[in-house]
Amino acid sequence: MKVKFTHVRILVSDYAKSFAFYSDALNLPVRFSDEQSGYGEFDTGTVTLALFDRKNMAAALSAELQPSEDNGLGRPTLVLNVEDVDAACLELQKKGIAILVPPIDRPAWTVRTAHFKDPDGNIIEINSFMRRKA
Repeated sequence: MKVKFTHVRILVSDYAKSFAFYSDALNLPVRFSDEQSGYGEFDTGTVTLALFDRKNMAAALSAELQPSEDNGLGRPTLVLNVEDVDAACLELQKKGIAILVPPIDRPAWTVRTAHFKDPDGNIIEINSFMRRKA
């Protein structure tokens, strides 16, 4: 069996709100959106980011939906590379997005990072590669 990683799907409780967050606040290009089914996809240039309404996913799996509130640490973290973390944070803040952890150099990771959450509490990291010192 040959496997190719193609999508990351985030389950959301309010499709319209989450879709607007990823399309408007993060400016991700829309590949597909169907508000009725609560499913949409964004083109990230590599792996497709998909959103799917939590209730519709539970129905697709014939599972009981057990909503829970948590701090986001029990979920996958979406990691997005940007040119300039500091500039990206300023842009996000202008759009009303609270930054959880402001830009910080992480030499062990070789990147500068910042963290914030989407409307469902999923943690998002933005990073840019650290410039080498001459």
